[in-house]
Parts: sequence; structure tokens; C-alpha cells
Amino acid sequence: MAIRVLLADDHRMLREGLRRSLSEEGFDVVGEADNGEQAVRLAAELTPDVVLMDVTMPEMDGVEATRIIRGSSTRTRILMLTMHADKDVLAEAIRAGASGYLVKDCSTEEVAEAVRMAASGDTDLSPHLAASMLDEVRRLERPDPTEEDRVITKREEEVLQRIADGCSTSEVASQLYISQKTVKNHLASIYQKLDARDRTQAVLQAVRMGIVHLS
Repeated sequence: MAIRVLLADDHRMLREGLRRSLSEEGFDVVGEADNGEQAVRLAAELTPDVVLMDVTMPEMDGVEATRIIRGSSTRTRILMLTMHADKDVLAEAIRAGASGYLVKDCSTEEVAEAVRMAASGDTDLSPHLAASMLDEVRRLERPDPTEEDRVITKREEEVLQRIADGCSTSEVASQLYISQKTVKNHLASIYQKLDARDRTQAVLQAVRMGIVHLS
């Protein structure tokens, strides 16, 4: 079944280009929004697998729209689109629940791969993304003692550290000599223990707690 994608950008020509490119790559573009409020409404109506979300839009910006969508749906993944890779905006988008971040001059192949990874829950944490997350972590307060008590196992730490280093599920499995299913089971346990929605949120929380480190 084709991955269902919602496009949210206030530039019509960009949306048309993305629709054409993604359709050629085999994706099902189920809808288009030209502002944040419309993106929230269509995400609820269409339940896409992935939303390609512009950061700067009228009515409601992409970060706030991401926060609302992710707050009401754990299924829909969101990739942010922007003209400039602003670290402060990126950090805020991650906190809102975004799974990844794309600069608009990236190639069609890069967009397609990012959408596939987001849909599978296997979003790559690029070095740029990791660095921006670290900047945000340094500004956050230390977690409450009750958060410190949420300890994950040594094996789970090994899995999460490799995710923080940018490894995919298959790469983690290969490096630790375990199956991909076992890696996914560890990740499910980590999400529960760290109260995280996905691997990006889990890494951010684990760095805050000093469990893993970003290189």
C-alpha cells in the first residue's frame, strides 16, 4: 500500500512540484493545505502517514500545527520543510513532535527517502539534527527526580545510543548482533519508560537524563 502524504505549504508552486515528484515516486498525496489551521483540519480528516509541513505559514505556523497534530495522533509523522536550517526553530519543532527536518533545496530522492523513513518510524537523526537537539538540551532544565528514576536497561541504552548516533533499525541490529524485531521491541520498551512518542523524543529525553550523548 502506498504511503499517504499530506502537503502543507503556502507556496502553491512548491506544493505542485512536491505532489508531482512524490506521485512519480509512488506516494499517494492525499491532500494539500496552504496554512497551518488547514493542515491540522486535513490531518484529522485524512489521517495521512506523513505530513510535509512548512515552518512559516499564515493562520498558524508549522511548529504549532505539528504540536496539535502530534498531540491528537500518534500515527501521523511530520517532516518539517524550511528555506533555512534555523537551529532554534528546529529544536522547537522536535519538542513539538516532528520526526525530521528538510531544507527546501534538497533533492527529490532525499525527500522521498525521508518520507519513507518517517512512515516506518525509522527517521534518520542526521548530524545537523543531532547538533540542534543538543543546543536545545543545553537550555532545558534538569528533569525532576521522578524522571531520573526512569532507568532503562544496559541493552536499551546501547540501542538508544546508536539511534542517537544516526543508525537505522537494521544498522543497530547488525552492530549489536540482534534481530530487527528485537531492536523494535527494545525501542517500544524505551518509549514506555521514557514517556516518549517516537525515537526523536526518546533521544531528546535520554540526553536530558544523561543516559546517552550526542557526538
